[in-house]
Amino acid sequence: MTSIVTALSRDQVRDVDRRAVEEYGMTSLVLMENAGRGAADLLLSRNITGPVAVCCGKGNNGGDGFVIARHLEAAGIEVHVLLVCEPGDISGDAAANLAILQAAGTPITDLASSQDNKMALLQDAEWIVDALLGTGICGEVRDPYLSLIEAINRAPGSVLAVDLPSGLDCDKGVALGESVRADLTATFVARKVGFDELGSDEWAGLVKVLPIGVPRELLAAYNL
Repeated sequence: MTSIVTALSRDQVRDVDRRAVEEYGMTSLVLMENAGRGAADLLLSRNITGPVAVCCGKGNNGGDGFVIARHLEAAGIEVHVLLVCEPGDISGDAAANLAILQAAGTPITDLASSQDNKMALLQDAEWIVDALLGTGICGEVRDPYLSLIEAINRAPGSVLAVDLPSGLDCDKGVALGESVRADLTATFVARKVGFDELGSDEWAGLVKVLPIGVPRELLAAYNL
């Protein structure tokens, strides 16, 4: 069964998440788990062999990335997580999922304090997962995100963007100074309105809509 929602704006995305938790009793941790598991399954369906570099920010988009890394690793794929911030800057559901990776011994590089070269860490990756910035960004991308986005775009591997390419405006479909150029975007619940703007496919590539368990009744209110 296909989604009944045509596309969601930035404000509608936030509203769906809020209502799923407040009105339907879902936990945000479950929503994150469903999103990350769906994106990992999408990659695995493409018969990837690895290694995979998962680039994570400090928000919920990064939390999705941690879930993706865990499921890929569980499937036997070599994974390396690149953090754009120090682990202590991560909180909430994202921190809970990061803690699982730390306990499991998943390779994690903190780019905020590490002297490792970004390109060296990305160079050998068959796929790079962009889980840096989510739908909430609306101002120009700045460091430390900017330099990592530029490094992702220079790397030879294919790129999966989580929900939307980091640096792409959710509503306008334009780069906010710079954006990840994705080969594949795993977006959640519904397309984002920016994906339908002319030229947005230059950044988003092929867009796949993945469900995260939000009740169909809730989504009916957003049917365009």
